[in-house]
This record gives sequence, structure tokens and C-alpha cells, in this order.
Amino acid sequence: MLSNSTILVTGGTGSFGNTFVPMTLARYNPRKIIIYSRDEMKQWEMAKLFQGDERVRFFIGDVRDKDRLYRALDGVDYVVHAAATKIVPTAEYNPFECIKTNIDGAMNLIDACIDKGVKRVVALSTDKASSPVNLYGATKLASDKLFVAGNSYAGGRDSRFAVVRYGNVMGSRGSVIPFFLSIAEQGVLPITDPRMTRFMITLEQGVELVWHAFEDMEGGEIYVKKIPSMNITDIAAAVAPQARQDVVGIRPGEKLHEQMIGAEDAFYTYEYPEHFKILPAIHNWHTDYKRIKDGRRVPEGFVYASDNNGEWMDVDTLRAWIDANRAKVGKI
Repeated sequence: MLSNSTILVTGGTGSFGNTFVPMTLARYNPRKIIIYSRDEMKQWEMAKLFQGDERVRFFIGDVRDKDRLYRALDGVDYVVHAAATKIVPTAEYNPFECIKTNIDGAMNLIDACIDKGVKRVVALSTDKASSPVNLYGATKLASDKLFVAGNSYAGGRDSRFAVVRYGNVMGSRGSVIPFFLSIAEQGVLPITDPRMTRFMITLEQGVELVWHAFEDMEGGEIYVKKIPSMNITDIAAAVAPQARQDVVGIRPGEKLHEQMIGAEDAFYTYEYPEHFKILPAIHNWHTDYKRIKDGRRVPEGFVYASDNNGEWMDVDTLRAWIDANRAKVGKI
């Protein structure tokens, strides 16, 4: 599907974009991948990695700017929406700015994609959008709803929208693993709460889920990858086994356990070998066999959370992953 196509990635200089671009170039050989983001320095640094590859282009712009989006989307077939204000404390202290990017930006992109005839759009979401307790999660829940409804908003046009949702991306910039690594030599690691659990996914798995969404989507689906959980104390032990763990308390807006599917979504959720799909409640799309395919409906009241997960990552597995990926942890 993506072969010989033009793809635009909003927020493309982030951790996801830096993994999506080389993987997609290698697998699909698209005609062009456009990196759309507002940080010129990150674009400058990323451009060095693809110097001489005419398939990779860069476009300065903000999802808050609808006119700029219209210009950037000329001739684009597929869009991956990765732009977001996503650091939980930052969103709590800068709520107006978070809403402008995560909600207004989503609305701008949906309008522009429909008007420009973009075929398929996949938006990146987060476990924090399920039963949100912080502003970041609330804005991403609103964004998810917008992208689902975008399929009816498109009317008779061919533009289709879907969402992928996953948890803590291992080793990405700003995440807990590179943070722990950066202070490990101090001999003390701050633990918010020893009971805390998180979902764990690699960037490569996140890219593969987006690929699957492009191939599978009819419009309005939320794809949830099956991934392991891990306790925060085990993450600390994998990074620095000799370090003392100092309990400092949960930060504003944090959950003790993350959730990707809530009980309220269970009625619309279907299970597949490697993922779940939350189907749209609107227009009875959750009864559409083209969207259900070979899925099996989950039990009533089903909840997919990091503390009730059936799959767990142990300390040795994470330590082996860190050793194998140390050179790039926190770099992209």
C-alpha cells in the first residue's frame, strides 16, 4: 500500500519519526516521505541522517497552522499524525498550549486531509487517553474522538482515519529508561511509587502497528497493540541494579497503572492474535463485518491495564534490550 506513495509525518523529527522513516524507506520504498514539524534544529539534525536520499523531504510547519498544512499536503497519499504536546507535567502547567496542539491541531489536520484528498490517516494515541486523569490524556481522548468522527465528516470522499494506541515507548526521548541511565552514576534512582506499572513497547513495534493500521483500516478503528507490562522498580533494577531506589511520590497528573482499554469500551472491542481493535460506537460501525473481520469480541467489563496484563517483561529481558540498544537510547 505504501509503496511508491507520498507520506507525510507530522511531528516527524520525534522518536517515532526517526524510526518510522528508515524502516518505511527500507520496506516500502515510497516515492517521498515528508517530515512536517516546527523545530528547524531537529530537522537540520535529522536531514544529516538522510543526506543524498531524495525520497526524504522536510517542511517547517505547525499543526496549529491550517494554511501551512494545506500547502504541505499537496499530493500526499498517507499521513501519520505524531505531533503532540505529550509530557504530562508540561501539559498540566501549560494547558492552553496543550489544547491548541493536541485538539485544535487534530481538527486542522482532519479538515486539511479531507479537502486535499489524502487517502488514509493514522493518528498516534496513548494509554493515557483511556479513562484520562491528566490533561494530556484528556486532549488525546478528544483527538481520538475527532479522528474517529472524521470518517463521517469526510462524507462521500475517500479520506479515512484510524488511531493506534500504545504505552511507554522504551528508550524514547524523555522516557524513564534514558532518564534513569542519565543519573545512574549518582547511585540513587527516584521512584514515584513502588507499585507503579507501565506498558512497554519498542519504537519498531509502534511502527509495525501503524503499518498494520494502514493495511487493515476501514475507518474509525482504534488499534491497541498487545504488549508486556513492567513494574517501575524492575525498570530501575534493570538500568542500575546497585542503585538505591528513593520513593518520591507520584507527579501531578500521573496514574499508578496505565490503561489502554476501559470497561466502557469493551462492548465495542475485538481481540486478534497480536492486538485489539476498538470499533466506532457511532453509526453502528462496531457491527460492520468489514471492520470486525476475524476478531472475537472481548468479555463484558474487559479492561486492558498495565496491572492486570497477562504478559510481563522481566528484569533480565529489559537489561538485555538496553545493552543491545544503548547507543540509541534517548537519542531519538
